[in-house]
Amino acid sequence: MSSSVVVPIQDGGEGATPKTAVKKGSLENSLSVAVSSLRGMKGDHDVRRVVHSVKVGVALVLVSLFYLLDPLYERVGENAMWAIMTVVVIFEFFAGATLSKGLNRGLGTILGGGLGCIAAVLAQEIGGVGNAIVIGTAVFIFGAAATYARSVPSIKKKYDYGAMIFILTFNLVVVSGLRAGEVMGIARQRLLTIVMGFVICIFTNLLVLPNWASDDLHISTASKFEHLACSIEGLLDKYFEAVADKENEADRSFKICKSVLHSKAKDETLANFAKWEPWHGKFGLCYPWDKYLQIGEVLRELAATIVSLEVCIRSPRQPTANLRQLIKEPCETAAASLTWTLRELGESLLKMRRCQPEALLLPQLKSARHELRHLVSPSELGHVCNLGEDLAVSTFVFLLAEIVEKLEGLAKEVKELGELAEFKTNDL
Repeated sequence: MSSSVVVPIQDGGEGATPKTAVKKGSLENSLSVAVSSLRGMKGDHDVRRVVHSVKVGVALVLVSLFYLLDPLYERVGENAMWAIMTVVVIFEFFAGATLSKGLNRGLGTILGGGLGCIAAVLAQEIGGVGNAIVIGTAVFIFGAAATYARSVPSIKKKYDYGAMIFILTFNLVVVSGLRAGEVMGIARQRLLTIVMGFVICIFTNLLVLPNWASDDLHISTASKFEHLACSIEGLLDKYFEAVADKENEADRSFKICKSVLHSKAKDETLANFAKWEPWHGKFGLCYPWDKYLQIGEVLRELAATIVSLEVCIRSPRQPTANLRQLIKEPCETAAASLTWTLRELGESLLKMRRCQPEALLLPQLKSARHELRHLVSPSELGHVCNLGEDLAVSTFVFLLAEIVEKLEGLAKEVKELGELAEFKTNDL
Protein backbone atom coordinates (compact mmCIF):
# COMPACT_ATOMS: atom_id res chain seq x y z
CA MET A 1 0.00 0.00 0.00
CA SER A 2 1.25 3.47 -0.78
CA SER A 3 2.50 5.60 2.05
CA SER A 4 0.33 8.54 1.07
CA VAL A 5 -3.29 9.10 0.16
CA VAL A 6 -4.36 11.96 -2.08
CA VAL A 7 -7.32 13.80 -0.54
CA PRO A 8 -8.97 16.56 -2.60
CA ILE A 9 -10.12 19.65 -0.72
CA GLN A 10 -12.93 21.60 -2.33
CA ASP A 11 -15.16 24.39 -1.10
CA GLY A 12 -18.71 23.62 -2.07
CA GLY A 13 -17.98 23.69 -5.77
CA GLU A 14 -16.71 27.28 -5.86
CA GLY A 15 -13.05 27.68 -6.44
CA ALA A 16 -11.73 24.17 -6.17
CA THR A 17 -8.65 23.88 -4.02
CA PRO A 18 -5.64 22.01 -5.40
CA LYS A 19 -5.27 18.44 -4.30
CA THR A 20 -3.21 17.93 -1.18
CA ALA A 21 -1.16 14.84 -0.44
CA VAL A 22 -1.65 13.74 3.17
CA LYS A 23 1.03 11.57 4.62
CA LYS A 24 -1.01 8.82 6.16
CA GLY A 25 1.96 6.97 7.57
CA SER A 26 3.16 9.96 9.60
CA LEU A 27 -0.32 10.52 11.01
CA GLU A 28 -0.68 6.88 12.00
CA ASN A 29 2.54 6.80 13.97
CA SER A 30 1.15 8.43 17.09
CA LEU A 31 -2.15 6.57 16.86
CA SER A 32 -0.27 3.32 16.56
CA VAL A 33 1.37 4.21 19.85
CA ALA A 34 -2.10 4.47 21.41
CA VAL A 35 -3.18 1.15 19.96
CA SER A 36 0.09 -0.44 21.00
CA SER A 37 -0.32 1.01 24.47
CA LEU A 38 -3.83 -0.38 24.72
CA ARG A 39 -2.73 -3.75 23.40
CA GLY A 40 0.19 -3.61 25.80
CA MET A 41 -2.22 -2.94 28.62
CA LYS A 42 -4.26 -5.95 27.55
CA GLY A 43 -1.14 -8.05 27.10
CA ASP A 44 0.24 -6.90 30.42
CA HIS A 45 -3.12 -7.30 32.13
CA ASP A 46 -1.97 -10.53 33.74
CA VAL A 47 1.15 -8.75 34.98
CA ARG A 48 -0.89 -5.92 36.41
CA ARG A 49 -3.20 -8.39 38.11
CA VAL A 50 -0.22 -10.18 39.62
CA VAL A 51 1.17 -6.87 40.89
CA HIS A 52 -2.24 -5.95 42.29
CA SER A 53 -2.50 -9.32 44.03
CA VAL A 54 0.94 -8.88 45.56
CA LYS A 55 -0.01 -5.41 46.83
CA VAL A 56 -3.17 -6.79 48.42
CA GLY A 57 -1.12 -9.50 50.11
CA VAL A 58 1.34 -6.94 51.45
CA ALA A 59 -1.51 -4.76 52.75
CA LEU A 60 -3.07 -7.74 54.52
CA VAL A 61 0.25 -8.61 56.15
CA LEU A 62 0.70 -5.05 57.37
CA VAL A 63 -2.81 -4.81 58.78
CA SER A 64 -2.48 -8.24 60.42
CA LEU A 65 0.32 -6.83 62.55
CA PHE A 66 -2.41 -5.37 64.77
CA TYR A 67 -3.12 -8.96 65.78
CA LEU A 68 0.38 -10.40 65.54
CA LEU A 69 2.25 -7.77 67.59
CA ASP A 70 1.27 -7.65 71.25
CA PRO A 71 1.89 -3.88 71.76
CA LEU A 72 -0.47 -3.06 68.89
CA TYR A 73 -3.04 -5.64 69.94
CA GLU A 74 -3.13 -4.21 73.47
CA ARG A 75 -4.07 -0.81 72.06
CA VAL A 76 -6.78 -1.88 69.60
CA GLY A 77 -7.82 -5.32 70.80
CA GLU A 78 -10.54 -7.13 68.89
CA ASN A 79 -11.28 -3.94 66.95
CA ALA A 80 -8.27 -4.84 64.78
CA MET A 81 -10.66 -6.95 62.71
CA TRP A 82 -12.21 -3.71 61.40
CA ALA A 83 -8.86 -2.73 59.90
CA ILE A 84 -8.60 -6.12 58.17
CA MET A 85 -12.17 -5.83 56.90
CA THR A 86 -11.37 -2.35 55.57
CA VAL A 87 -8.41 -3.62 53.52
CA VAL A 88 -10.38 -6.56 52.13
CA VAL A 89 -13.38 -4.41 51.21
CA ILE A 90 -11.86 -1.20 49.78
CA PHE A 91 -8.63 -2.40 48.12
CA GLU A 92 -9.53 -2.20 44.43
CA PHE A 93 -7.57 -2.60 41.19
CA PHE A 94 -7.70 1.10 40.28
CA ALA A 95 -6.40 3.78 42.60
CA GLY A 96 -9.52 5.89 42.09
CA ALA A 97 -11.75 2.98 43.09
CA THR A 98 -9.78 2.47 46.30
CA LEU A 99 -10.02 6.17 47.15
CA SER A 100 -13.73 6.21 46.34
CA LYS A 101 -14.59 3.23 48.53
CA GLY A 102 -12.22 4.32 51.30
CA LEU A 103 -13.61 7.83 51.56
CA ASN A 104 -17.16 6.51 51.30
CA ARG A 105 -16.48 4.04 54.08
CA GLY A 106 -14.96 6.73 56.28
CA LEU A 107 -17.79 9.18 55.66
CA GLY A 108 -20.46 6.54 56.22
CA THR A 109 -18.76 5.37 59.42
CA ILE A 110 -18.44 8.89 60.86
CA LEU A 111 -22.02 9.90 60.05
CA GLY A 112 -23.54 6.57 61.03
CA GLY A 113 -21.48 6.30 64.21
CA GLY A 114 -22.11 9.91 65.22
CA LEU A 115 -25.86 9.81 64.70
CA GLY A 116 -26.01 6.35 66.27
CA CYS A 117 -24.26 7.64 69.40
CA ILE A 118 -26.64 10.60 69.62
CA ALA A 119 -29.66 8.33 69.28
CA ALA A 120 -28.23 5.89 71.85
CA VAL A 121 -27.56 8.68 74.34
CA LEU A 122 -31.08 10.05 73.86
CA ALA A 123 -32.58 6.59 74.34
CA GLN A 124 -30.54 6.07 77.54
CA GLU A 125 -31.75 9.41 78.91
CA ILE A 126 -35.39 8.51 78.33
CA GLY A 127 -35.04 4.96 79.64
CA GLY A 128 -37.75 2.36 80.15
CA VAL A 129 -40.18 1.70 77.33
CA GLY A 130 -39.18 5.00 75.71
CA ASN A 131 -35.69 3.54 75.11
CA ALA A 132 -37.00 0.93 72.68
CA ILE A 133 -39.39 3.43 71.06
CA VAL A 134 -36.63 5.96 70.39
CA ILE A 135 -34.27 3.30 69.02
CA GLY A 136 -36.95 1.74 66.79
CA THR A 137 -38.03 5.16 65.48
CA ALA A 138 -34.45 6.22 64.77
CA VAL A 139 -33.64 2.95 63.00
CA PHE A 140 -36.75 3.29 60.81
CA ILE A 141 -36.25 6.96 59.90
CA PHE A 142 -32.54 6.87 59.13
CA GLY A 143 -32.65 3.43 57.51
CA ALA A 144 -35.51 4.39 55.22
CA ALA A 145 -33.98 7.79 54.37
CA ALA A 146 -30.57 6.31 53.54
CA THR A 147 -32.13 3.53 51.47
CA TYR A 148 -34.16 6.07 49.48
CA ALA A 149 -31.02 8.16 48.95
CA ARG A 150 -29.31 5.13 47.44
CA SER A 151 -31.96 5.05 44.71
CA VAL A 152 -31.23 8.64 43.62
CA PRO A 153 -29.01 8.33 40.49
CA SER A 154 -26.62 11.16 41.39
CA ILE A 155 -26.06 9.73 44.89
CA LYS A 156 -25.99 6.10 43.82
CA LYS A 157 -23.31 6.82 41.23
CA LYS A 158 -20.77 8.15 43.73
CA TYR A 159 -21.95 7.50 47.28
CA ASP A 160 -23.86 4.21 47.19
CA TYR A 161 -21.22 2.37 49.20
CA GLY A 162 -21.07 5.20 51.77
CA ALA A 163 -24.85 5.10 52.23
CA MET A 164 -24.72 1.34 52.78
CA ILE A 165 -21.95 1.71 55.38
CA PHE A 166 -23.98 4.46 57.07
CA ILE A 167 -26.95 2.12 57.47
CA LEU A 168 -24.75 -0.67 58.79
CA THR A 169 -22.81 1.50 61.25
CA PHE A 170 -25.86 3.37 62.53
CA ASN A 171 -27.74 0.16 63.27
CA LEU A 172 -24.75 -1.51 64.93
CA VAL A 173 -24.23 1.46 67.21
CA VAL A 174 -27.80 2.41 68.05
CA VAL A 175 -29.04 -1.11 68.87
CA SER A 176 -25.94 -2.12 70.84
CA GLY A 177 -27.76 -1.39 74.10
CA LEU A 178 -24.55 -0.29 75.82
CA ARG A 179 -24.11 2.73 78.04
CA ALA A 180 -23.34 6.01 76.32
CA GLY A 181 -19.69 6.10 77.43
CA GLU A 182 -19.01 2.59 76.14
CA VAL A 183 -20.76 3.34 72.86
CA MET A 184 -18.56 6.38 72.30
CA GLY A 185 -15.44 4.45 73.16
CA ILE A 186 -16.20 1.54 70.84
CA ALA A 187 -17.16 3.89 68.01
CA ARG A 188 -13.92 5.82 68.44
CA GLN A 189 -11.78 2.66 68.43
CA ARG A 190 -13.52 1.23 65.39
CA LEU A 191 -13.14 4.49 63.50
CA LEU A 192 -9.45 4.55 64.40
CA THR A 193 -8.84 1.02 63.10
CA ILE A 194 -10.80 1.76 59.92
CA VAL A 195 -8.62 4.83 59.33
CA MET A 196 -5.52 2.68 59.86
CA GLY A 197 -6.72 0.16 57.30
CA PHE A 198 -7.51 2.97 54.87
CA VAL A 199 -4.05 4.48 55.28
CA ILE A 200 -2.41 1.12 54.59
CA CYS A 201 -4.53 0.72 51.43
CA ILE A 202 -3.61 4.19 50.21
CA PHE A 203 0.08 3.59 50.91
CA THR A 204 0.27 0.27 49.05
CA ASN A 205 -2.14 1.12 46.22
CA LEU A 206 -1.34 4.73 45.32
CA LEU A 207 2.37 4.86 46.10
CA VAL A 208 3.47 1.47 44.74
CA LEU A 209 2.91 0.94 40.98
CA PRO A 210 -0.60 2.45 40.93
CA ASN A 211 -3.14 1.57 38.26
CA TRP A 212 -4.80 4.83 37.21
CA ALA A 213 -8.32 4.62 35.81
CA SER A 214 -7.72 7.97 34.11
CA ASP A 215 -4.88 6.53 32.01
CA ASP A 216 -7.05 3.59 30.94
CA LEU A 217 -9.94 5.86 29.96
CA HIS A 218 -7.70 8.28 28.07
CA ILE A 219 -5.89 5.61 26.05
CA SER A 220 -9.00 3.51 25.35
CA THR A 221 -10.94 6.56 24.12
CA ALA A 222 -8.11 7.64 21.81
CA SER A 223 -7.75 4.11 20.42
CA LYS A 224 -11.43 3.99 19.39
CA PHE A 225 -10.73 6.57 16.69
CA GLU A 226 -8.15 4.29 15.09
CA HIS A 227 -10.41 1.26 15.45
CA LEU A 228 -13.30 2.96 13.65
CA ALA A 229 -10.97 4.25 10.93
CA CYS A 230 -9.74 0.70 10.29
CA SER A 231 -13.34 -0.51 10.26
CA ILE A 232 -14.33 2.01 7.55
CA GLU A 233 -11.31 1.04 5.45
CA GLY A 234 -12.17 -2.63 5.78
CA LEU A 235 -15.78 -2.11 4.71
CA LEU A 236 -14.79 -0.03 1.68
CA ASP A 237 -12.29 -2.70 0.63
CA LYS A 238 -14.99 -5.34 0.97
CA TYR A 239 -17.54 -3.30 -0.98
CA PHE A 240 -15.20 -2.70 -3.88
CA GLU A 241 -13.74 -6.23 -3.69
CA ALA A 242 -10.26 -5.14 -2.75
CA VAL A 243 -9.83 -7.99 -0.27
CA ALA A 244 -9.73 -11.69 -0.92
CA ASP A 245 -11.54 -12.90 2.20
CA LYS A 246 -14.50 -10.54 2.34
CA GLU A 247 -16.42 -12.42 5.04
CA ASN A 248 -13.52 -12.33 7.52
CA GLU A 249 -13.01 -8.65 6.78
CA ALA A 250 -16.68 -7.94 7.49
CA ASP A 251 -16.61 -9.97 10.70
CA ARG A 252 -13.52 -8.07 11.82
CA SER A 253 -15.20 -4.71 11.17
CA PHE A 254 -18.32 -5.84 13.03
CA LYS A 255 -16.28 -6.97 16.05
CA ILE A 256 -14.48 -3.63 16.14
CA CYS A 257 -17.74 -1.66 16.09
CA LYS A 258 -19.33 -4.04 18.59
CA SER A 259 -16.53 -3.41 21.09
CA VAL A 260 -17.09 0.33 20.74
CA LEU A 261 -20.87 0.00 21.07
CA HIS A 262 -20.51 -2.01 24.28
CA SER A 263 -18.00 0.34 25.92
CA LYS A 264 -20.48 2.67 27.65
CA ALA A 265 -20.58 0.91 31.03
CA LYS A 266 -16.80 0.56 31.15
CA ASP A 267 -16.27 4.22 30.21
CA GLU A 268 -18.69 5.44 32.88
CA THR A 269 -17.00 3.29 35.53
CA LEU A 270 -13.53 4.51 34.58
CA ALA A 271 -14.70 8.13 34.48
CA ASN A 272 -16.23 7.81 37.94
CA PHE A 273 -13.01 6.37 39.34
CA ALA A 274 -10.90 8.97 37.52
CA LYS A 275 -12.79 11.79 39.26
CA TRP A 276 -11.61 10.49 42.64
CA GLU A 277 -7.95 10.26 41.66
CA PRO A 278 -5.47 12.93 42.78
CA TRP A 279 -3.36 15.09 40.51
CA HIS A 280 -0.94 12.81 38.68
CA GLY A 281 0.99 12.98 35.43
CA LYS A 282 -0.80 15.04 32.81
CA PHE A 283 -4.19 14.94 34.51
CA GLY A 284 -4.84 17.72 36.98
CA LEU A 285 -7.63 18.36 39.45
CA CYS A 286 -11.13 19.00 38.06
CA TYR A 287 -10.14 17.44 34.73
CA PRO A 288 -13.19 17.31 32.38
CA TRP A 289 -13.78 13.55 32.46
CA ASP A 290 -17.46 14.03 31.62
CA LYS A 291 -16.34 15.28 28.21
CA TYR A 292 -14.78 11.86 27.57
CA LEU A 293 -18.23 10.35 28.13
CA GLN A 294 -19.76 12.75 25.61
CA ILE A 295 -17.07 11.87 23.07
CA GLY A 296 -17.74 8.20 23.77
CA GLU A 297 -21.45 8.71 23.01
CA VAL A 298 -20.64 10.27 19.62
CA LEU A 299 -18.19 7.45 18.90
CA ARG A 300 -20.90 4.89 19.65
CA GLU A 301 -23.30 6.69 17.31
CA LEU A 302 -20.60 6.62 14.66
CA ALA A 303 -20.02 2.90 15.27
CA ALA A 304 -23.77 2.24 14.92
CA THR A 305 -23.78 4.01 11.55
CA ILE A 306 -20.80 1.94 10.42
CA VAL A 307 -22.69 -1.22 11.42
CA SER A 308 -25.61 -0.01 9.29
CA LEU A 309 -23.17 0.49 6.44
CA GLU A 310 -22.00 -3.07 6.87
CA VAL A 311 -25.60 -4.34 6.81
CA CYS A 312 -26.07 -2.42 3.57
CA ILE A 313 -22.97 -4.04 2.10
CA ARG A 314 -24.18 -7.52 3.10
CA SER A 315 -27.60 -6.98 1.53
CA PRO A 316 -28.33 -9.40 -1.35
CA ARG A 317 -29.51 -6.52 -3.52
CA GLN A 318 -26.32 -4.92 -4.72
CA PRO A 319 -25.41 -2.81 -7.75
CA THR A 320 -23.47 -4.41 -10.56
CA ALA A 321 -19.68 -4.51 -10.50
CA ASN A 322 -19.52 -1.91 -13.29
CA LEU A 323 -21.69 0.49 -11.31
CA ARG A 324 -19.60 -0.01 -8.19
CA GLN A 325 -16.50 0.79 -10.18
CA LEU A 326 -18.20 3.97 -11.38
CA ILE A 327 -18.65 5.24 -7.81
CA LYS A 328 -15.45 3.72 -6.46
CA GLU A 329 -13.13 6.70 -6.84
CA PRO A 330 -15.34 9.37 -5.21
CA CYS A 331 -16.37 6.98 -2.41
CA GLU A 332 -12.80 5.99 -1.66
CA THR A 333 -11.78 9.66 -1.72
CA ALA A 334 -14.51 10.48 0.80
CA ALA A 335 -13.55 7.46 2.92
CA ALA A 336 -9.91 8.58 2.87
CA SER A 337 -11.01 11.95 4.25
CA LEU A 338 -13.05 10.21 6.95
CA THR A 339 -10.28 7.88 8.09
CA TRP A 340 -7.66 10.64 7.98
CA THR A 341 -9.89 12.88 10.10
CA LEU A 342 -10.57 10.11 12.60
CA ARG A 343 -6.87 9.39 12.99
CA GLU A 344 -6.04 13.08 13.35
CA LEU A 345 -8.68 13.50 16.06
CA GLY A 346 -7.44 10.41 17.89
CA GLU A 347 -3.86 11.60 17.67
CA SER A 348 -4.75 15.04 19.02
CA LEU A 349 -6.62 13.45 21.94
CA LEU A 350 -3.81 11.03 22.71
CA LYS A 351 -1.11 13.73 22.58
CA MET A 352 -3.41 16.23 24.35
CA ARG A 353 -2.94 18.90 21.71
CA ARG A 354 -5.52 21.04 19.95
CA CYS A 355 -6.46 19.86 16.48
CA GLN A 356 -8.12 23.12 15.31
CA PRO A 357 -10.97 21.48 13.32
CA GLU A 358 -12.08 24.71 11.60
CA ALA A 359 -8.70 25.21 9.98
CA LEU A 360 -7.73 21.64 9.20
CA LEU A 361 -10.44 19.01 9.58
CA LEU A 362 -13.78 20.58 8.70
CA PRO A 363 -12.73 21.55 5.15
CA GLN A 364 -11.89 17.89 4.51
CA LEU A 365 -15.30 16.78 5.74
CA LYS A 366 -17.08 19.53 3.84
CA SER A 367 -15.38 18.41 0.64
CA ALA A 368 -16.32 14.78 1.31
CA ARG A 369 -19.96 15.69 1.96
CA HIS A 370 -20.10 17.71 -1.26
CA GLU A 371 -18.66 14.79 -3.26
CA LEU A 372 -21.21 12.35 -1.85
CA ARG A 373 -24.16 14.65 -2.48
CA HIS A 374 -23.02 15.18 -6.05
CA LEU A 375 -22.57 11.43 -6.51
CA VAL A 376 -26.21 10.49 -5.84
CA SER A 377 -27.70 13.27 -7.94
CA PRO A 378 -30.04 12.10 -10.75
CA SER A 379 -27.70 13.55 -13.34
CA GLU A 380 -24.93 11.22 -12.18
CA LEU A 381 -26.72 7.90 -11.69
CA GLY A 382 -30.10 8.25 -13.35
CA HIS A 383 -28.89 7.22 -16.80
CA VAL A 384 -26.70 4.27 -15.75
CA CYS A 385 -28.78 2.25 -13.28
CA ASN A 386 -32.29 0.93 -12.75
CA LEU A 387 -34.52 1.59 -9.73
CA GLY A 388 -33.16 -1.24 -7.59
CA GLU A 389 -29.54 -0.35 -8.22
CA ASP A 390 -30.28 3.32 -7.66
CA LEU A 391 -31.76 2.51 -4.23
CA ALA A 392 -28.78 0.33 -3.25
CA VAL A 393 -26.23 2.93 -4.30
CA SER A 394 -28.17 5.77 -2.68
CA THR A 395 -28.35 3.87 0.62
CA PHE A 396 -24.64 3.18 0.60
CA VAL A 397 -23.74 6.79 -0.20
CA PHE A 398 -26.31 8.14 2.29
CA LEU A 399 -24.71 6.15 5.12
CA LEU A 400 -21.28 7.46 4.15
CA ALA A 401 -22.73 10.98 4.30
CA GLU A 402 -24.17 10.20 7.76
CA ILE A 403 -20.70 9.21 8.92
CA VAL A 404 -19.37 12.52 7.62
CA GLU A 405 -22.04 14.45 9.56
CA LYS A 406 -21.38 12.60 12.82
CA LEU A 407 -17.66 13.07 12.36
CA GLU A 408 -18.16 16.82 12.15
CA GLY A 409 -19.90 16.71 15.53
CA LEU A 410 -17.12 14.54 16.91
CA ALA A 411 -14.51 17.07 15.78
CA LYS A 412 -16.34 19.79 17.70
CA GLU A 413 -16.49 17.65 20.84
CA VAL A 414 -12.74 17.01 20.70
CA LYS A 415 -12.15 20.74 20.20
CA GLU A 416 -14.25 21.55 23.29
CA LEU A 417 -12.30 18.98 25.30
CA GLY A 418 -9.06 20.64 24.23
CA GLU A 419 -10.36 23.99 25.43
CA LEU A 420 -11.62 22.68 28.78
CA ALA A 421 -8.50 20.59 29.46
CA GLU A 422 -6.20 23.31 28.11
CA PHE A 423 -4.50 21.13 25.56
CA LYS A 424 -1.30 22.52 24.09
CA THR A 425 -1.54 24.33 20.78
CA ASN A 426 -0.81 22.27 17.70
CA ASP A 427 2.11 23.45 15.60
CA LEU A 428 0.77 23.35 12.08
